[in-house]
Amino acid sequence: MDRWVGKVAVVTGASSGIGAATVKALANAGMITIGLARRVERVDELKKELPVEAAGRLHAFRCDVTKEEDILAAFKHVEEKFGGVDVLVNNAGVARGKIGVLQADNTKTLREVIDTNLMGLALCSREAFQSMKRRFVDGHIVHINSILGHMVPDGKLNMYAASKYGVTALTETMRHELRLAGTKIKVTSISPGLVRTEIISDPSSVEGWPILEPEDISDAILYALGTPPRVQIHELTIKPVGELV
Repeated sequence: MDRWVGKVAVVTGASSGIGAATVKALANAGMITIGLARRVERVDELKKELPVEAAGRLHAFRCDVTKEEDILAAFKHVEEKFGGVDVLVNNAGVARGKIGVLQADNTKTLREVIDTNLMGLALCSREAFQSMKRRFVDGHIVHINSILGHMVPDGKLNMYAASKYGVTALTETMRHELRLAGTKIKVTSISPGLVRTEIISDPSSVEGWPILEPEDISDAILYALGTPPRVQIHELTIKPVGELV
């Protein structure tokens, strides 16, 4: 991680779960870290869990990734205040398990999943790439995907699996675009199994199940970022031992 010390990382969905673990890990690793979230006060609260020096590197900015104007404002802020983006971690995600794809009057829910998990990721990646390209930075874009971006166990999560399959496809699409643009910017998809986060609306429903902690995924992000410039971790699947899926 030495090459990233003093560089700028942006993490979406930074207020809890994997995002919260990631902003803390990146700030501890020496990166200027901007946590984007709707609940910015929760990102600010994370500073209390960091050493003083690392806490000074963590900054919060309000951003709803379903709104393009929020994304543009966030990246403009990062450009003006911190000089631009070197690392982007696309973590923001939602799942809505009680409303089926074929259920009546479900449009708002389906759009929320696609706009958060897929469109928000694409637009944030676009803005990060433009920042990297303008500054000739060999940056890194990390997508927090899911094992459900590679298989569909049942139909209980409506658009979620479809959105994550889209992330899998976009990772490969971006890899080609970055290659054809002549850059050495990396793109990585990290696909966790079940993780103990707020995306699980009823924690009792997974009681006793094999489960990962958010820090297991932030550790994987640091691993991918810490590889030599010649190495690109394209897809990394992480399951808890004994996972049921």
